[in-house]
Amino acid sequence: MTLIATESLTKTYGGRVTALADLTVAVEPGIIGLVGANGAGKSTLIKILLGLLPPTSGRVSVLDLDPTTDPAAVRARVGYMPEHEALPPDLSAAELVTHLGRMSGLPRTVARERASETLRHVGLYEERYRPVGGYSTGMKQRVKLAQALVHDPDLLLLDEPTNGLDPAGRDAMLALVHRIGTEFGISVLVCSHLLGEVERICDTLVAIDGGRLLRADRIDAMTSATDLLAVEVSEGTDQLAGRLAALDLPVTRDGRMLLVPLADERTYDLILGAVAELDLPLHRLDQRRHRVAELFAPREPSNA
Repeated sequence: MTLIATESLTKTYGGRVTALADLTVAVEPGIIGLVGANGAGKSTLIKILLGLLPPTSGRVSVLDLDPTTDPAAVRARVGYMPEHEALPPDLSAAELVTHLGRMSGLPRTVARERASETLRHVGLYEERYRPVGGYSTGMKQRVKLAQALVHDPDLLLLDEPTNGLDPAGRDAMLALVHRIGTEFGISVLVCSHLLGEVERICDTLVAIDGGRLLRADRIDAMTSATDLLAVEVSEGTDQLAGRLAALDLPVTRDGRMLLVPLADERTYDLILGAVAELDLPLHRLDQRRHRVAELFAPREPSNA
């Protein structure tokens, strides 16, 4: 089954502003990144997928359903996490998520049970009876995610899920989204203007610019392995860097990662030996791939 498909999808406002232009794309189930600069047409596409906006022309299907003719059927199987906050501050998370579960058609008792279960999944079980108005930004984002999950959808549409979060909060949210997509068996469309975030958790990338499709493909097909090994430990990065340098391995830093040139298979052995000697928790050791962002970076003009 194709998860989402569009054919010559176009949306104009007032006949003058074009948000989507002749967009044709098809994506399979999984974790999909929908990327583009602010104003690229991402939010417009999501609203069309939900049946909240009619397209000007073209066709669209979600889970083999047409949101333009049967929006209720689509929304019964899709969860939506909006970009902007619109949470009633006086309600508790449990009350809010239960209410939205009822609106999705769940019986009262089932909605209450599902709300508690979903809030536990997003890490808010202990705080579920507190008024949402007293929550931090990260907690409010998790409430929005919980209400999108409460009716057990087949597809989640997440519009800028890391908005307003600090680096630790972004990491936690991305880990949660990845867990939902891999362990819960729910397909996820992550709408973001941050390519680096999408690359970390998504299988497939759909990039749009000015409402037009730039590229749609699996992320591993867009990137290629380099001759650098990426090494990441949960702690002791500086110690490991010093030890590798003492072994005459050139080391450069890239955030929390250490990058080491792959001379031959012996390089792996030296790194693993250093990690074991320092008794460090190894998180990652593999060949670094070109980042997706590099595919969209402006190229220097050729002198030819």
